[in-house]
Amino acid sequence: MPSGIWVLGFVSMLMDISSELVHSLLPIFMITVLGASMLTIGIVEGVAEAAAAVTKVFSGAISDYFGKRKVLAVLGYALSALTKLVFPLATTIGWVFGARFVDRIGKGIRGAPRDALVADITPPQLRGAAYGLRQSLDSVGAFLGPLLAVVFMIWFANDIKTVLWVAVVPALLAVLLLVVAVREPQASAPTPGPRIHLGLSDAKRLPLRYWFIVALGAVFTLARFSEAFLILRAQDVGLAIAYVPAIMIVMNIVYAVFAYPAGAAADRISARTLLVFGLGLLVVADVVMAMAASPWIAFLGAAFWGLHMAFTQGLLSKLVADTAPADLRGTAFGVFNLVSGVALLLASVIAGSLWSLFGAAATFIAGAAFAALAAMGLLLFRPNARATTHRAGT
Repeated sequence: MPSGIWVLGFVSMLMDISSELVHSLLPIFMITVLGASMLTIGIVEGVAEAAAAVTKVFSGAISDYFGKRKVLAVLGYALSALTKLVFPLATTIGWVFGARFVDRIGKGIRGAPRDALVADITPPQLRGAAYGLRQSLDSVGAFLGPLLAVVFMIWFANDIKTVLWVAVVPALLAVLLLVVAVREPQASAPTPGPRIHLGLSDAKRLPLRYWFIVALGAVFTLARFSEAFLILRAQDVGLAIAYVPAIMIVMNIVYAVFAYPAGAAADRISARTLLVFGLGLLVVADVVMAMAASPWIAFLGAAFWGLHMAFTQGLLSKLVADTAPADLRGTAFGVFNLVSGVALLLASVIAGSLWSLFGAAATFIAGAAFAALAAMGLLLFRPNARATTHRAGT
């Protein structure tokens, strides 16, 4: 495994420690301190993630155009690090919305170039493992962040604003590590002829099998919604406010443990089999969360949610990298994340609306139903797998 993958993984880990520390407290902060409604939280989460997705299209295409990935990744991480200073200063929901929006813009700027950089520095036969490893380290940060949130909430006697200041430190360390330790491979010699322009013609060069992966990613995203609703469900069934971030600890421990093995399996096992399995895990997670009557049942649902993420997210990244031309890899990840981000906006708004109108159980039952329909569609739709596999390897 190239050393650059490990460094990118540790950069992701540090930023996720910061981000998940904030995000594990933010829904409770918006409700208890700022008085936001469930629908408002759904809109804030959905719009923020959609903004990240839109930005990824442009950052990915720009990284293809100039052949430079690292500078955009540094810009994105730096922007997200600066927003961590705003959350503890927030006095209205508008402050939180603005900071969350800019933070996700930073994520959008770095996301597609970073994912393309992983493919650039990894041999094709190790891509599934590479994406799984980076995602696994990312998930380590995603459970360390909420763990620190619990520790400091107890230490500072539930003073959420003080705890939010802690998130600034790992965010700045992530930017420093990326600047110092990641080396971008030299760009290949430019192809003869006119320089590639950022336009519709580039999209037309992306093969049909790539667009199938884009559609599949959108369906997966519609079947789930922001993890903010897992946090709120834990509080809803009686988990004390200081321990609410523990729901993300459980989810991300499972995610971190299984992301690398699942990524390695994606290099050897049918993608369809793994994707259907991942959707089945999401159905189980949603049903358990819908039926939860105690924090322990909510923790079990969060564990299944993390298992679902481990078996699907790295695999979808591998499929994008395998089906896109090398010179359009950044654009391909950008378009993929744009479509998924719009789907996440829709899913989060629907989730918040269902919760407000019919209660928490309705939100998770609807997610389970959509995941089950997606699994059925994936089983029934059978393109020429052998031809697809052959072309993806060329």
